[in-house]
Amino acid sequence: MHTPATLVRGGTSKCWLFHQVHVPTELGALEKLLVAAYGATDPVELDGVGGATPTTSKAAVVSASPEPDTDIDYLFAQVGIGTGSVEWTSNCGNCATGVALYAVAKGLVPITGDRTRVVMRNMNTGAVLEGLVDTTGGVAHDFGDQTVPGTRAGGVAVGLTFRDPAGRTTGSLLPTGSTAQELRIGAADPILVSMVDAGAPVVLVDATSAARTGAETLEQMRADAPWLRTVRHAAAPLMGLLKPGEEPGDAVPKVGLVGRPVPYTTTLGERVAAQDYDISVRMLTMNAPHPAIGLTSAVAVAAAGLLEGSVVSRAAGGPTEEWLRLGTPAGVIAVRCSDLSDGRPGRVTVQRAARLLADARIYVPEPGRPQAA
Repeated sequence: MHTPATLVRGGTSKCWLFHQVHVPTELGALEKLLVAAYGATDPVELDGVGGATPTTSKAAVVSASPEPDTDIDYLFAQVGIGTGSVEWTSNCGNCATGVALYAVAKGLVPITGDRTRVVMRNMNTGAVLEGLVDTTGGVAHDFGDQTVPGTRAGGVAVGLTFRDPAGRTTGSLLPTGSTAQELRIGAADPILVSMVDAGAPVVLVDATSAARTGAETLEQMRADAPWLRTVRHAAAPLMGLLKPGEEPGDAVPKVGLVGRPVPYTTTLGERVAAQDYDISVRMLTMNAPHPAIGLTSAVAVAAAGLLEGSVVSRAAGGPTEEWLRLGTPAGVIAVRCSDLSDGRPGRVTVQRAARLLADARIYVPEPGRPQAA
């Protein structure tokens, strides 16, 4: 069997997009299709279209939305690498960037002059996002010059805005009611964390309290991944993300380190001075270091920065205002919070880029056919 799909780059991720009419609607059947198509039982995903990294083993199912004032619904899938499973509980802002461009390029949303707005609903979390796509000249573009930290390749400019992002998963911006609190991991001294739900549920570790800087290299973060995984698993029940008897997963809450700005060199070899940004951030994606930062995590960090006493505002030297510059392994990413009300942002915006890479027919093994393992 074969399934039509489109490969997109959104920001620093790659994502296969499937139109809903071409894939099963039942979640179990859809998961089986994605596992087979990606070769996801194989840790290198050789016999499939998966990218074998968390940022390139992603998928989304796209459809026109029946909701008023919403153009597109999309269901995001984080396809496991070597696990033969799919994680359905999270969202991906980079993939949403690609969905916005796809919707315009494929005629799902009509072009409206030099900028075309695409309103999207993430079916995993209920989050509503806006993609403002560059359609200069009233046309959809195949290429563009907009760049983002983490790659020198240009793409079509897409401004991505998360609407009312606070509490989408847990019902509260601060699921535990505290802007910061101590968390004990094993017999070690407690660490200071902020547990925030905006864009995604995130547990942010004050790097200093954990004898770290927040500006660790990807190699250092890789070594710290097992420890950060225990932090995630300890925070999950406190944030109301686990039902009794459930085992903690590795998608939510997202987890990472936050520290004060220091000079560092990006993964592309560019020097960044401490005065060029406001806080250092190093995040995991699943159980691997994120090469930049997931946009849902960036939203949570920016929302936390608005709060007195959070680990973000402590690292920044006080509560942040409209703009927050995040020092990530890939470079500096600026996040804008606007429409503030009682310390909660009504809109959080990040400038991104996207490009359609290929339209394809993916040949999918029939159920029961053995795959590489």
